[in-house]
Amino acid sequence: MKRISLLMLTACMATVACIAQKYSLYINKESGIYDRGELAVVSCRTDRMPDDSLIVRVSYNNKVRTELRLLPTTRDFTVFEQALDSTCAVSLELESKTDKTKVSIGYVVAPEGFKAGYEEPADLMTYWDNQKRLLQSLPMQVSTKALEVPPHYQGKYTCQDVEINCLGPAPVRAYMAKPVNAKKRSLPIIILCRAAGVSGNWCRCQVDECVGNAALAGGALSLDINAHGMLNGQDDKFYHMLENGMLRNYYDHNAADRETYYFRGMYLRLLRAIEYMTRQPEWDGRRILVIGESQGGGQAVAAAGLDKRVSAIVLNVPAMQDLGGARVGRRSGWPQPIEGHPNIESSLLDATLPYFDGALLIRHSRADIYCEMGLIDTTCPPSAIWSALNGAEGKKIIRCVPYRTHSWPTGEHRQEWEQKYLRPREEFMWKCFRLS
Repeated sequence: MKRISLLMLTACMATVACIAQKYSLYINKESGIYDRGELAVVSCRTDRMPDDSLIVRVSYNNKVRTELRLLPTTRDFTVFEQALDSTCAVSLELESKTDKTKVSIGYVVAPEGFKAGYEEPADLMTYWDNQKRLLQSLPMQVSTKALEVPPHYQGKYTCQDVEINCLGPAPVRAYMAKPVNAKKRSLPIIILCRAAGVSGNWCRCQVDECVGNAALAGGALSLDINAHGMLNGQDDKFYHMLENGMLRNYYDHNAADRETYYFRGMYLRLLRAIEYMTRQPEWDGRRILVIGESQGGGQAVAAAGLDKRVSAIVLNVPAMQDLGGARVGRRSGWPQPIEGHPNIESSLLDATLPYFDGALLIRHSRADIYCEMGLIDTTCPPSAIWSALNGAEGKKIIRCVPYRTHSWPTGEHRQEWEQKYLRPREEFMWKCFRLS
C-alpha cells in the first residue's frame, strides 16, 4: 500500500463512473512518456471492493496482445506493470464483468523511435511543385459578401464571406475577419482549418470564431476555411444533403489516384487560401499560424509542409499522419485508407497515399509546432502522430494526455485538461502573435 500511495502523488487518472461502481486508472508518470527499460505501472482505485474478477486487455500499437483476469483484494491495487525495451504505444482497458463498465489509459515508450510507415517518394515535392504551378497559373478571382459581426465586436472588426476560385472540384469558401483600420504590414495571419465531417457545427465556418481569432493578441488577419469548398451559412438541410450525397464518405474518394484523390483538392484549397491571405496589405510578411483539430490538424501539417511561409502550427489530435502505418504493423492515422480499402490493389494505394501523408510532408516545414495527442485515441493513434513529429525540424512542444480519446475530455477530467492542456495551447497561440 505504501508503494501505491507514492505512485498516487504523481498520478494521472482516467475514470469512468457508473451507478454501481467507480473505477479510476492512473499511471506512475504524469507525462505518459517512458524511456526504454523504464517501469510503467498502471494502478486502479475503486470506491468499493469488486465482487467479481476484472478483465484487463493490453494493446500494443493498437493491437490487443494480452488479456488478463484480475480479482483485487483491496480497493487500491496494481493492474499491470511492465518495462519495454522498444518503441511502442501501449493502452490498457479494464472491464468489470459485473456491470460491463470500461475504463482505459495509455502511455508511450521511447516515442522518438516511431518512423513513418511509408518511405518518402523521390518526387514528393516535385509533384507538389507542379500542383502549385498549375494553381498559380490560374488568375485569382475573389468574391466577397459582408457579414454581421457579434455586437461586442461591431465597429472594431469586419467579417466577410469569401469565395476564391481554385483548381477543381470546388473553390475556396471561407470567412475572413480583421480589425477595422489596421495599418499596412502590421498583422499576423491565423488560419483555422475544420475537423472531419460535413454537417456538424465543427465542420462549418463560424463568424464568432473567425472574429474571435481576429481579436487575439491585439489583432490578426483571421481566416476560417471549411474543408470542402462548400457554401457557408446555409441551413442544416443543405449540409445534411451534402453529407448523404456528393460528400458521403468523401475521405474514401479516389484513394488509388493521386490526381483525383479527395485530399488533393482539400490541400490545394488551403494553399490558395494562404496565397490570398498573404496578399492582404495588412499582413506583416512574417507570421502565419495555422491551427486545426483532427482533420484540421492534418491540413495544418500539409500547409506547413507545402508553404514554407507558415511559421507555426497548432495541432490537436491531428489526422492524416502516417497513412502507411498499416504497412509496418501499426494502425494508420485517420482516415485509415489502407485498412478502409481492403479490395484495392496495394500498389495503387502505395502510389497515391505517400503524397498526402503528413508524416512525410512535415519534413519540409520549418514551422514551430504545438501538438496535443490522446494516448487512448484510436482515430488518430499516438504512434501515427509521433511518426510525423519525429520528422519535423521546427521547435516542438508535445503534450500527451493519457486519459484522452479522440474527443475532448469530459466529466471530472475536463477541468484538469483545460488547465494542463487547453490553456497552454492558447498561450502558445498568443506567443505566436507577439511581436519579436
